[in-house]
Amino acid sequence: MPPENIERDEDPQNDNRHQPSRSLFTVPAPIERLFDRFPLLTYPANDLPLRAPRNRNEHVLYVFITLDGASAGAPSYNPGCLKWQTYLKFCNVNFRVVSSNNHASPSGALPFLLPLSSDTSKTAQAIPSSKLQKWTMSNSTTAVEEPSDLRYEAYLSLLDHRIRRAWLYTLYLSPNFTSIVEPLYILPASVNSIVRLTIAHQLRTAAENELLKFSAVVTPDTLYKEAEEAFAALEILLEHNTWFFGAEKPGLFDASVFAYTHLVMDENLGNGWIDTRLHDAVLQSKNLVSHRNRILTTYFPSA
Repeated sequence: MPPENIERDEDPQNDNRHQPSRSLFTVPAPIERLFDRFPLLTYPANDLPLRAPRNRNEHVLYVFITLDGASAGAPSYNPGCLKWQTYLKFCNVNFRVVSSNNHASPSGALPFLLPLSSDTSKTAQAIPSSKLQKWTMSNSTTAVEEPSDLRYEAYLSLLDHRIRRAWLYTLYLSPNFTSIVEPLYILPASVNSIVRLTIAHQLRTAAENELLKFSAVVTPDTLYKEAEEAFAALEILLEHNTWFFGAEKPGLFDASVFAYTHLVMDENLGNGWIDTRLHDAVLQSKNLVSHRNRILTTYFPSA
């Protein structure tokens, strides 16, 4: 918060006509004398962690992924990370993925990108997910622009709201928490049982609080029904096109859809799905299934 400008009350009986005027930014004499004795020093930027790549001859995308998955270039198991991992592939950006967590991110959230650099003397300038599209448009000669279709925002809201809310419920508040979240997010984080319990509680509470922003009561049937309707709408939108909105190449919207459809269809995610209602909803959408498989085989051939 910027400092407030506090004006000094003046005594009307006091005549200040012969006193020199003082600027709002004038440093008081006692403070000025203090800093004359102890001048401010500008310290160099902190070094990168030892595990951070020093000679970055390639772009590095930090995502939620297993160590084996990172080595194989497999899709991230987090939809927010997978969206950008896929989009960068669409735009022919050469990069490798590194297994990470939110605590390692300058913004406190994954993914983030460290661009290539041969200058080891400079601190890495991480690109957060909020700026990845802009960065890609400036650093890829084949970057894919989003369509100007008037329906774009309306269909994007289906992903950002209805499908995302169902994903939060089915992952964190259903029996899938034990079979998927625990092996992917909790067990690798710590061997301490108390820490694991704390993380589990935080994840479930955060998901529940997010869902309560939209409804006073979390109702699974309503969440699943809205997601099913959203997938059905996307199914109709895709129709017989290869990519959404009839585009010649896949774009960010295609990556956003794939980030959910792939993970929901992945029967090997974690230890497998227990509550399969969201999984079954996608399988009923043949166009979405083909769309997912097309991206998986083309851009993640080793998965």
